[in-house]
Amino acid sequence: MSENSNEKRILRLDREQHALTEVAKTLTSPLPLFELLQTIMDKIIGVLEPAEVGAVMLWDQPSGLFRPAAAFGYDLSILNDIGLRAGESITGKVFDAGFTLLLDTPQLVAEAMADMRPANRKILAHSLGTDKLPRCTVAAPIAVGEDRFGVLVLETLEGATQFTIEDIPFVGTLADLIVLALDRARLSTKADAIREAREAERLLSELMATLSHELRLPLTAIKGYASALLLDEIEWSEVKQTDFLQQIEAECDNMGIILTDILDSSLVEVEQLAIEGQPVRLGRVAREVSEETQRRTDKHNLMVDFPSEFPIVEADPHWIRQVFRNVLDNAIKYSPEGGLIVIRGEVRTSDVVVSVSDQGIGISPEDLIPLFEKYHRLTSSNTMQVSGMGLGLPIARTLVEAQGGRIWVESKVGQGTTLSFSLPLLRQQTNELE
Repeated sequence: MSENSNEKRILRLDREQHALTEVAKTLTSPLPLFELLQTIMDKIIGVLEPAEVGAVMLWDQPSGLFRPAAAFGYDLSILNDIGLRAGESITGKVFDAGFTLLLDTPQLVAEAMADMRPANRKILAHSLGTDKLPRCTVAAPIAVGEDRFGVLVLETLEGATQFTIEDIPFVGTLADLIVLALDRARLSTKADAIREAREAERLLSELMATLSHELRLPLTAIKGYASALLLDEIEWSEVKQTDFLQQIEAECDNMGIILTDILDSSLVEVEQLAIEGQPVRLGRVAREVSEETQRRTDKHNLMVDFPSEFPIVEADPHWIRQVFRNVLDNAIKYSPEGGLIVIRGEVRTSDVVVSVSDQGIGISPEDLIPLFEKYHRLTSSNTMQVSGMGLGLPIARTLVEAQGGRIWVESKVGQGTTLSFSLPLLRQQTNELE
């Protein structure tokens, strides 16, 4: 071997070693899988001189096709449309063979690509900007043991330098590093699934415990009042009987609210929340729900304050009514000493805002951020006897956001809370207000 050839070989080995080191460092980064694979491909450029274009083709089991996961030299937005069948073209053959394949002449490349379907060939040419076939190709299986994931394909289009047998070990090592990236992503996904399953189990357990507790309280009260009314040895006055029956009715209402929240939350979980927009007069809905709510409390005084020219909005009347119910129910729960609850309507340039203000215990700053999270309950000693499962406000948020609005809260401990939600105006209404 000549001195010049030896120097070139040493230089090439140094570049390869540097590239492998950089790829290994990349594997420790917290990048998503496809970004990680693209970074690995970018490291190859400039190291392997013959590599003018390349792609990581992964086997997609559900579709039964090879799909590109990363590439260089191609327009990936176009190449993403390609789908190679098992055994099709160079990718399919190397995947089936299970070993690195060097095609060092245009004839060998053309023969290996001869069975590529016309649609795929057209996509390939479009993504390259030319219909010329590569002059030279090296392709390595991305596999470990019996597990095969895809193929790393590197190609020379017009360059004078071609791949040689000496390049095969390096390309094989790159393919092995890609396996590590895929394996890391697989383990990360598995770990996430385990964490999600454990969290789901914890939430389910918490839900069942809370549900049991919340339903037991009204059931105990209902049974107590009903049993008292059935006592033969006591003649209750008509006033007392009416009071007992009213208490039974109130506890049934509490159970109804709890069960409604659970059913609504279930619809959200399975993404079956159907929103049907219709013209809605929010002022009318506010008055109807406030009257309905007023019948359940004699400690609070509910007042509705909407401008006479309040615009009609497009919303789902059923779900907007539920938003009002949930927000008012929350205001009553967290103002246990009673007081005034005001429902106001305000018209802005591009939306309307409905606010519900109470004179209750207020919310501490640490409870404001998770207020709209499921099962979150305020931690104040003043809230220990408050019923509910922490579902009302999360459901209200989902319902409002599904209709193009948003929901927020302002509060001071000991001074009450104002919870507001917005809904967009129709474009024509917005133009009239400008």
